[in-house]
Amino acid sequence: MNGDVLSLVGKNIPKKDAPLKVTGQAQYIQDIKLPGMLWGKILYSRYPHGRILNIDTKRAERLPGVKAVLTGSTIPDIKIGFMKDNPPLKKGKVCSMRDEVAAVAATSPEVAQEAIELIDVEYEELPGVFDPVEAMKEGAPLIHEELKSNVLKLPWKLICGDVDRAKAESAYIVEDTYKTQWVTHCCLGTSGCIASFDVNNNLTMYSNTQIPSLAQRDYIDALNAFGLKNKRVRVVQSVIGGGFGSKLDTYPYEYIAILLALKTRRPVKILFTREEEFFATSPRQCTLTKISQGCDREGRLTFREMEMILDNGAYTSWGATTPSVMMMPISSLYKVPNVRYTAKCVYTNNNYSQAMRGYGNPQATFAIESSMDQLAEAAGMDPYEFRMKNANEPGEVTPQRFKITSCGMKECIEAVAEKLNWKEKRGRHNGRGVGMASLIHVGGGARVYKSDGCGTIIKIDDYGKVDVFTGSTDIGQGSDTVIAQIVAEVLGISIEDVNVINNDTDVCPWDVGVHASRTTFVAGNSALYAAEKIKAEILTIVSHMLGEDVAFLDIKNGVVYSKRDKEKSMPLGKALRSIHYATGGKMLMAECFYDPANENFDREFKGNLSVSYAYGAHGVEVEVDRKTGKVKILNYVAAHDVGRAINPMLLEGQIFGGGVMGLGYALGEEMVYINGVLKNGNFLDYKIPTAKDVPPIETIIVETVDKDGPFGAKGIGEPGLVPTAPAISNAIYDAVGVRIKDLPITPEKILKALKEKGAEKLDEA
Repeated sequence: MNGDVLSLVGKNIPKKDAPLKVTGQAQYIQDIKLPGMLWGKILYSRYPHGRILNIDTKRAERLPGVKAVLTGSTIPDIKIGFMKDNPPLKKGKVCSMRDEVAAVAATSPEVAQEAIELIDVEYEELPGVFDPVEAMKEGAPLIHEELKSNVLKLPWKLICGDVDRAKAESAYIVEDTYKTQWVTHCCLGTSGCIASFDVNNNLTMYSNTQIPSLAQRDYIDALNAFGLKNKRVRVVQSVIGGGFGSKLDTYPYEYIAILLALKTRRPVKILFTREEEFFATSPRQCTLTKISQGCDREGRLTFREMEMILDNGAYTSWGATTPSVMMMPISSLYKVPNVRYTAKCVYTNNNYSQAMRGYGNPQATFAIESSMDQLAEAAGMDPYEFRMKNANEPGEVTPQRFKITSCGMKECIEAVAEKLNWKEKRGRHNGRGVGMASLIHVGGGARVYKSDGCGTIIKIDDYGKVDVFTGSTDIGQGSDTVIAQIVAEVLGISIEDVNVINNDTDVCPWDVGVHASRTTFVAGNSALYAAEKIKAEILTIVSHMLGEDVAFLDIKNGVVYSKRDKEKSMPLGKALRSIHYATGGKMLMAECFYDPANENFDREFKGNLSVSYAYGAHGVEVEVDRKTGKVKILNYVAAHDVGRAINPMLLEGQIFGGGVMGLGYALGEEMVYINGVLKNGNFLDYKIPTAKDVPPIETIIVETVDKDGPFGAKGIGEPGLVPTAPAISNAIYDAVGVRIKDLPITPEKILKALKEKGAEKLDEA
């Protein structure tokens, strides 16, 4: 069907859920209320590191309206997270300011808050460690004494080829160190959940999670630990007001809500305030990266070596797995035959880290793409030409054994250079400059778990109306619209006749969750194959009704017709009713569980992680004020290889959103922690780009039509922010000749670099 003329795929169709959202009818977690519902609140630690000597909850328990008070000593022993190192309520000691020490359930949020303030906790403050480099030193305070080290025992090491030999044979080598900062997701909708038990102790969780099927498993494990074995768990997703990876795990507040509901026998809702959303959710981790790269005299890359230190924070969530994704650009962004990479995730008394859009790729790509410009300069080459010489191509197998199928990397780089008028503007150093950076990201799923699959069930009624039950999750990216387009295209019906249901584990199939830019590819293929099954069944049955060979039948505009005999046709609804009401009739349904043919890494972290890979290049033109250090983005160009654009309008929205998020990461956003205490946990002091800060952004869609994607599509949700920071950094260097190596790139840092550069020139004179 990929070669046919398409009716809906490739068209700009507004999001199906837009009317609900713009009219205020969408049900976010903030809007959901259950009969008899109580409100939960959490008491957090007073210190980043300390022993809990005593907790007195008597005053809180006596407060009218309080129905339950819990501490770490009054709940079953359970630990959660990637390394099972994080109890929902802490006892013995606290390891960060975020640590949950006690919780209450009360008849109103106000009473619950008052009760929290009545709980007295006595601590013995302990020395803390807040720098991962310091945390690795002998004698540093241990976050988890039983582990006897602050370095996580995760073997993040990738070796491809012979780096030492490549170094010796390189004509040019550059080496430098880059730093990135803590940033938070800034979802407009704050985190929250409602836990509710029925009379048989079956649990229903209302949540804005990104992983309903995996969360369901986590909750079942928790119920088993609480003594409630073999109980059902239902996860009902509210409309999600932003995810970006922040909801890719289950967190203490969810288990606290479950425990409070279990104790009170009433539904309990925990809803974060904006302040909690800042300090009590998990941010993108900061990194320290040492990188060296080399090339031969013709400018061909010879090796890449990188060492990274990541601040894991006090506990371990999925942020600790980002080194596995960082390997992707390190090994496979450009043709680089020899690679050596090691990473250490280190416990500190800071907040613990989580996945965030790009999942480690932005941190690694900032170092790689900044270094690419440095190496091009050392080799006396234009950075654009240097990138073109080393760009990935279709059919390539990278050192990490990624199998590159479709690849529009060169087309993206060329498009950016053309739109920026690169050859004319590059290298003037007149306060204006241009810079670019490329990207690779997974575009065909990513086998992080043992299964990377998604299930779809399709039901079609007597009138040609279709219900699509999908395991996929929509977090605002428009996946329900894309899935509806795919199903409507296959079945030859209107998109208005397709209803997508994706928010209830009791009725929807299993899915590994919305992450890794996988939904369009994986859920889209699952929906496509399920739709093809039901279409084939319809055409087989109707072929007997019309007396026509099934090979010549098709469906278009809601009519089953013969492609060779116009007289042979039947409205789809009539055909379905005939199938249903015939003797021995049937209702038509179909299912598909699509699990892409990607691979888990082997022990050497090699294997084809994704079925296809997304490529792109971003370029910017900047103006830098030498007196103030202020950077103005004059022009921003984002070119992406998307396989095929199922919905160009939604796709461009993803690229715009990613680019703006990348601008914040590059130029302003930073969580300021001092001794483990967040000092700017609000939108007044934590600066995200506003509408006035958004520069002109031009999107360029490069279609390579991937052989494995639904109608040729690849994933695109995350890549939009990956190359932004290095593109801006490279442009600033072109404008004023200074390179900022630690994010964010602030006017203060630029002024300091300019002053140091001026002082160096005076010393040389």
